[in-house]
Amino acid sequence: MSDITTPQTPDLDPRRAARSLYWQGWRIARIAEHLGEKPATIHSWKRRDSWDDSDPTERIASTIESRLQQLILKEHKEGIDFKEIDLLGRQVERMARVGKYQETGKEIDLNPKIANRNSVPKRQPEKNAISEEQQKLLEEAFLDRMFDYQKHWYRAGLVERIRNILKSRQIGATYYFAHEAFIDALKTGRNQIFLSASKAQAFQFRSYIVDFAKEVADVELKGEVIKLPNAAELMFLGTNSRTAQGRHGNLYLDEYFWIPRYRELKKLASGMASQKQYRMTYFSTPSAMSHEAYPVWTGEAFNKGRQKIEHVKLDLSHAALCKGLTCPDGQWRQIVTILDALAGGCDLFDLDRLRLENTPEEFAQLFMCQFIDDGESVFGFSLMQRGMVDSWEVWDDWKPFSLRPFGNKPVWVGYDPSNGGDKAALVVLAPPMVPGGKFRILERIQFHGSDYEGQAKMIKATCDRFNVAYIGMDVTGIGSAVYQLVKQFRPDTVTFTYNVELKTKMVLKALNVLHNGRLEYDAGHTDIAASFMAIKKTLTASGRQATYQAGRSEDTSHADIAWAAMHALFNEPLEGATAANSSFMEIS
Repeated sequence: MSDITTPQTPDLDPRRAARSLYWQGWRIARIAEHLGEKPATIHSWKRRDSWDDSDPTERIASTIESRLQQLILKEHKEGIDFKEIDLLGRQVERMARVGKYQETGKEIDLNPKIANRNSVPKRQPEKNAISEEQQKLLEEAFLDRMFDYQKHWYRAGLVERIRNILKSRQIGATYYFAHEAFIDALKTGRNQIFLSASKAQAFQFRSYIVDFAKEVADVELKGEVIKLPNAAELMFLGTNSRTAQGRHGNLYLDEYFWIPRYRELKKLASGMASQKQYRMTYFSTPSAMSHEAYPVWTGEAFNKGRQKIEHVKLDLSHAALCKGLTCPDGQWRQIVTILDALAGGCDLFDLDRLRLENTPEEFAQLFMCQFIDDGESVFGFSLMQRGMVDSWEVWDDWKPFSLRPFGNKPVWVGYDPSNGGDKAALVVLAPPMVPGGKFRILERIQFHGSDYEGQAKMIKATCDRFNVAYIGMDVTGIGSAVYQLVKQFRPDTVTFTYNVELKTKMVLKALNVLHNGRLEYDAGHTDIAASFMAIKKTLTASGRQATYQAGRSEDTSHADIAWAAMHALFNEPLEGATAANSSFMEIS
């Protein structure tokens, strides 16, 4: 029998003793025999005192109380008795807290230490913390992932103040410089400033940095401006001078040959890195010789205002600059073509396919670092840059990452098919909300190959994401197959079959819109400007009529984005929207 069994003594209340034994699991008959009572009496006590209705807490408390009283009344106590008294006393205190918690439901009644814990302000975890081990992993990954031509950039960055790189498209420059700047910020604590034609383009740097830190070191970087524990800040800016002022740090200027009003921006940008501890890095694919940055590349801007004896003459040939060269004007220059990238270990390209998809002129400009002479272009660069804006800063109603990026506002869609292996394009155009207002190119999508079903599905997906009020598409070649599928869900699609008169009207309409400052697009979407600039005025095969083309033949591309945009623009009459030919409803 347990040593806490209630003893049978004449001074102990038999009713309480019986209850204690019952709660210990004794049967009624055994309790009656042990206490010298009748079983009926025990049953009567059990019923009247509701022994079965008591909860476990009450039973345990009663048992502890009984045992504690026995030990306290014991005349000759031993050490083990005092230990048990202390233990049972603590249990009484605990049971009291449980009872109070059952009344209030407050956790503080159950655990008083919570009050002390909350009385002291909690220490906030360090934001964007990176340990020494994690930094070492990031540094090793950065060095291991370089192609050979990027190693030239890395070595030049250690000693040169200004790096100026003319590059092929898609060779990983933005990816590399994002990682380089991040590692430099970790090691030196210097600020890093990423300046692009638009904020959306600048945030591509941020995306690469965040993904790199997560993949390599399992670190989640937070903040629009990434602030590191060593006080270094990584800032991602568009060309809006109001947001760019007052910053200082290493400067990375991305796709600067496509930035409008470059001279104004350069004054602001160079001031950010005026301290000798900072370096400046300019890199871009070439645009047009008429761009304001072209004299900076050629050295003409350096010579301006200097005496003739101080003038410099730069060798800008690929042979001179392919390995990188510190030029007399203090800038380290390099030209990296797609062939250089392939030779340097970059195996991401199918060169034959790229030659097929682009005209020789386009291939030379996009991948061989040749500038465009836009003197013959119908849409010159000076005209195209009028429409360049920072869409994240200017377009309040445009939410590119939402399921419905433009809400329920109407859009017009233009589609231009591929022709003999080149690219097709789809453009989403926001029409003016008032007559004479501005058009906005919200999205542009390019398709490679001849998958007409896939292109039709993309048009359907676009119709699901936007409130498409108009679709215009060229039905030449593969366009006819795409149209047969599109008309099943959009029977109101407007079709175009090209001829000289129609192309002329479309170009004239686009020229009118651009000359009047009525077209806007994100400055980071350099392919829009390049596509329009590819259109030239030529003669028809008979030589009797003038026409416009960027090559509608098999061996040339055809400025797909520009033509797709013009298909959408053509929904507005040539004379523009007037009260007589249109009606506008503002949708908020």
